[in-house]
Order: sequence, then C-alpha cells, then structure tokens
Amino acid sequence: MSQYKNNRRQFLKLASLAGAGLSTSASSLFNLNNIGALSSAQASHQGEYKALVCVYLGGGADSYNMLIPRGDSEYAEYLTTRSNYAIPKDQILAINPPNLVGKQLGLHPNMVNLQNFFNQGKAAWISNIGTLINPVTKTAYQNGTVPLPMGLFSHSDQSNQWMTGIPQGRGAKGWAGRMSDLLYDINTEQKISMNCTFAGTNLFQKSDRNIEFTLESRGATTLNSYNPDETYNKFVMNATRSIDKMVAHDYNDPFKNTYNQLFSSAIENSIRFNRIIATAPTFERYTDNYLSNIFHMITKVIASSSELGFKRQIFFLDFGGWDTHDSSLDEFGGLIRDLDTSLGEWQSTLDENNMSQDVVTFTMSEFGRTLTSNGNGTDHAWGGNAFVMGGPVRGNRIYGDYPSLAMDSNIDVGYGSLIPGLANDLYFAELALWFGVPPSELHNVLPNLGNFYAQGSTNQPLGFLNI
Repeated sequence: MSQYKNNRRQFLKLASLAGAGLSTSASSLFNLNNIGALSSAQASHQGEYKALVCVYLGGGADSYNMLIPRGDSEYAEYLTTRSNYAIPKDQILAINPPNLVGKQLGLHPNMVNLQNFFNQGKAAWISNIGTLINPVTKTAYQNGTVPLPMGLFSHSDQSNQWMTGIPQGRGAKGWAGRMSDLLYDINTEQKISMNCTFAGTNLFQKSDRNIEFTLESRGATTLNSYNPDETYNKFVMNATRSIDKMVAHDYNDPFKNTYNQLFSSAIENSIRFNRIIATAPTFERYTDNYLSNIFHMITKVIASSSELGFKRQIFFLDFGGWDTHDSSLDEFGGLIRDLDTSLGEWQSTLDENNMSQDVVTFTMSEFGRTLTSNGNGTDHAWGGNAFVMGGPVRGNRIYGDYPSLAMDSNIDVGYGSLIPGLANDLYFAELALWFGVPPSELHNVLPNLGNFYAQGSTNQPLGFLNI
C-alpha cells in the first residue's frame, strides 16, 4: 500500500477549508484535476468505445527475467551472463510462438496467467525495445557518432522519455496527453477528462486540453468530510454546508470567482461520477489487493462508459518497486506474482463480460536491467521487453528480435546493457492507431516516429494489434 499512499501526496492546501476545520482528500483532485477542458479537435472511428490501460512498472523492470530463453545454447548464455540472478531452467514456463524460428522462449514461473493468455492469442511480447532517437549500432555508440537519448540509465530522464515520446530532451507533455487532445471531441462528456489516473498528476497524460481525472480504488477522489447525500452525520452535514457556502459566494476579485467556479465544478464532477459508479455491477472475481482493487474500479468505469459519456478513455496506474539493485529473486518473484494475479483477474473479467475487444492493456518501464548481477541484484540498463494484452491483440507472437544474452554481443554496451532493437515510438504508434489517431496525425503525437516508420506507410508499425 505504500505505492498507493505515495500517489496521494499531492494536495492543494485551501486556507478557507482549513478554517472550516476540513482537509482536502489525499490526491491531486483539487489541483483541479477533475474539471475537464475545452477542445475543438475531431476524432476518427467515432461510435465505438475503446480504452487503453497503461501499467507503468516504476523503477526499471528486469524484463529479461520475465521473457527468458530456454533453448539449450541460449539458456547456457543466459545462465553464464546472469549467474546468481538466473531463473532455473526447469521452472521456466514454456511458450511456443509460431513466428519465432530457431529459438525457444519461456516466461517467469510466476507468470502463469500471462502464459495462458499468450497461448490463447490474447497477449504478445515486444522484445528488446527502448528509447531511441535514431537507430544505433555498438560502433556508433562507442564512437559517439549518433545522437543518443538524453540521460541514458537515469530514472528521471528515461521515465520522462517513455511518457513523452521525446528522447532528445525533457518533454513537458505526454504522448498519451497529445493523443487525447486530438481525440477530445469524440466523447460526449466534456466535464470529465478521458485521462483517468490512479497515480495522481503524471507526465504521461499531461496535455494542453485534458486535465487528468484522479481516481482511487473506491472511485473519484473527493473532499474529506464532504457528502451532500449524508443525512445522519452532523459533522459531515455541517462541513458540506460550509463548503457549499464558500463556493457559492460572489467575490469582488474575478480570479477568486473563477477559482471558485472551477473548484465547484470539480466537486460536482466527482459526485456525479461516484453516483454513476455506485450503480455499476460488482465483479466478483477480484481479490482484495492494491492492483486488483484498481482493476476492479476500471472495470466498473468501463461498464458505465455509456452513462458517463465516454467513447475513449486512457487509464494510467503506477505499480512500483522494480528498482532491483538490492533485491533477491524471491522478492522479484513476489512482484511478478502480484502483477500476474491481478492481470489474470482483470483479463478474465473482461472476457467474461464481453469487454475484451474494447480494451488494450500494455506495460511501460523506464529501462531494462543489466544482464549481469551486481552480487545482490541488477542495475540500470537500456533495452528491455514489454507485453500487451487484450482482445484486439494479435497474440501468441514475439514482435521484434529477441537478442542474444551473451556478454559482449554486438548490442551489449557494458554489463549486459543492450541497445534496443526497436524504438518505443513504434510501440506507441501502434497503440495510437488502434485508439483512433489518424495516420496523418501520428507525427504530432510522436515527433521522432519518422526516423523509424514512414508516414503514410500502408504497413502497421509493428503489427501486434488488429486495426
């Protein structure tokens, strides 16, 4: 739960509320995140609901201990390189993608659900992907003859780049935010943003026209001690009346009046959202843990999308703890187990309730980890693996070339830090096209995409989604 608490530390301290003996809820809601914004953008593919769900593995996930070689020669290289951080071969869960010739791969032993979804064609892996400005060779890297992403191996810089799609600098807006600006008018609901966050204010969804709508596992974040439906608790009733009087007051200062209107709108939007969600069905499959509770709430939101007025939504959640400098294989395995269990409940619920074709779930993480062990864990690296899941996925496939994990290979720039074979722009572009971004607008969402994918191409960037 510490991750959840950390995401709830951004507040707007209102002196007027403090004077009334109230406090704001622990969220960025009353940074005016639940207000919405204005736009005149037009969207394609109107009339169908689609949701993107980004699971951010904060800290840099060791994804070469998620997607693992199991052929004799490839596993021998892996074992030599990873030493005490290698997964025993007899524990690896087999997968047999038909498009992988000459190699055998498997998954971490705690990825039972993901193995099943992969084999059923509902999940795919994107191999050796990372931040790139241009294609990079080892010689060019060593000679400094090609531009490299800013702040390689830095948490803050690489996280920024995965969220913004701008590897040459520190972007101020996210690629999901730019995408939501283009598609804003597709939703009939203009007060609640299509960008729903369980991680507070975030760069991934930062945009010009959409302000993130802050959610918790129980619904939209609201003010503590504010509830217009409460008729028995005198403290809550008095607090609610006090707040209502404050926001109804007509100030001489136009800035105060504008702020009051925005603040009042935020309250109204959150209350309306929670009243609608309260009528949504309860999905029994979910267990009571941090990730499962979030996925349960997302399921309720999707089930209520028509009443809420949504045809497009982007959900963002941050599941941290992957910075494994000093972490045992058992601790790493615990993270994998929690992730896999929650994803299993999530995808199964979507399947059982005919929602699967409307939703794509995908992972991001700031970088992979070194293939070599530091004795206690692994350090920051570059290329890694990501997975995508959902009904629209062309699953049971590996996209991209799974690399050799031998030391000093032609893409190893030190300690088993691998040069990505795929730019994450291609990953993002595929998701954007499925979501409804017109091909002609991809360059506005991903400025560097043209270095890896020709605008106007009739081919998909990677091909892992049915578009």
